[in-house]
Amino acid sequence: MDTIKHYSSFPATGVSLRQMVQFGQNVSVGTLFRASQFLSEELPIRLAHRVQELGDLPDGLNDMPSIKRVQEWYAQSFEEITTLSRPGLSAEVKERLLKPAKANGKSRILSETTQNPSVKPGQYKSNTTGVNSDENSRRKSNGLRRYYSAGDEEGDWPPELNDFNTRFGKTLEKIKRRHDPVVTTVAQGILEYKRKRQRMQIDQHIQAFLDRFYMSRIGIRMLIGQHIALTDQRTSSDPNYVGIICTKTNVRELAEEAIENARFVCEDHYGLFDAPKVRLVCDPKLNFMYVPGHLSHMLFETLKNSLRAVVETHGADKEEFPITDVIVSEGREDITIKISDEGGGIPRSSIPLVWTYMYTTVDQTPSLDPDFNKSDFKAPMAGFGYGLPISRLYARYFGGDLKLISMEGYGTDVYLHLNRLSSSSEPLQ
Repeated sequence: MDTIKHYSSFPATGVSLRQMVQFGQNVSVGTLFRASQFLSEELPIRLAHRVQELGDLPDGLNDMPSIKRVQEWYAQSFEEITTLSRPGLSAEVKERLLKPAKANGKSRILSETTQNPSVKPGQYKSNTTGVNSDENSRRKSNGLRRYYSAGDEEGDWPPELNDFNTRFGKTLEKIKRRHDPVVTTVAQGILEYKRKRQRMQIDQHIQAFLDRFYMSRIGIRMLIGQHIALTDQRTSSDPNYVGIICTKTNVRELAEEAIENARFVCEDHYGLFDAPKVRLVCDPKLNFMYVPGHLSHMLFETLKNSLRAVVETHGADKEEFPITDVIVSEGREDITIKISDEGGGIPRSSIPLVWTYMYTTVDQTPSLDPDFNKSDFKAPMAGFGYGLPISRLYARYFGGDLKLISMEGYGTDVYLHLNRLSSSSEPLQ
């Protein structure tokens, strides 16, 4: 715990989508080892922040059994990374690892990151006490510079590097599996707390904690997922993918798939022969750099909400439902997706509640079976009030946003903004 406390005093180093792609384009033993070195410093810092924050939760929330279980998972993962034995490197290999790569005779420098206009500075920053700021800024610039400058790749690397890369990759896979049920286990912890305290809603401190916690989790899983995929990429290669990032994510294809899935879930849930129709307006050739899994998740969650509102407003026995529109437009900075439904809208007084975790319009919040192993994208979130707040975090994570405008008595428009420049840094500072 002392080591965790020490690590939690350092800030996280945010990375942008574009930087991840620039770094991961030519994967070799050397670049993977460099990434492993960066992650073996960066991940313990992020994990330590979470262990500290879970332990400092107010009002007895930190004593709930499910919260304690999650805290133990994070501490265990921290220990596994920090105790992994490192290879001994000769001075010559160390020097080679620090040399930036040359592209056409010039050193390759990675692009600068930009700030997300939808996020206030520090909004998702961990509430942990920091060391002096000079030390922090020095660590930050060194960390990014070392990781994000793919090095000199000529010649062979000693076998110890490859061995470490393999061991580090296996450790990350184990950690990723362990943390699969975190979202639902924390949700279970909040339910335990609400029952014990006889509360209907959670207060803004817990809401802000959950925002920070889940945003950090998206970041940790992104870094781990990207590293595992880069390790695998050496054997199988799709030219449009760098790790889990697709450089040509086709918006229309993903939207069509999300529409089909949301309509299927809607038919299944309400026992309908034909779910409300969805009309898609999107250039079939429109593509940009993004993580397809994140976009699918956001589209599916928002569409599911719209279809549910349409069915519940008009009644499941209606012959023909009003059409829900999905309109995609391409701007210079953003690709924006508007989902317009005629599902009766939301009263203005309820709109802030839409962004609250555990707020749900489903009468009976299902109880979670903690042994049911569920990953992010397959969790039974209908009825937990997690769809919109988590989708907004996914949007903001790479520089976008999710907004909602409602006309009570008519319907709701959801605007999903996606940063097409991919230059926005993770909002962890």
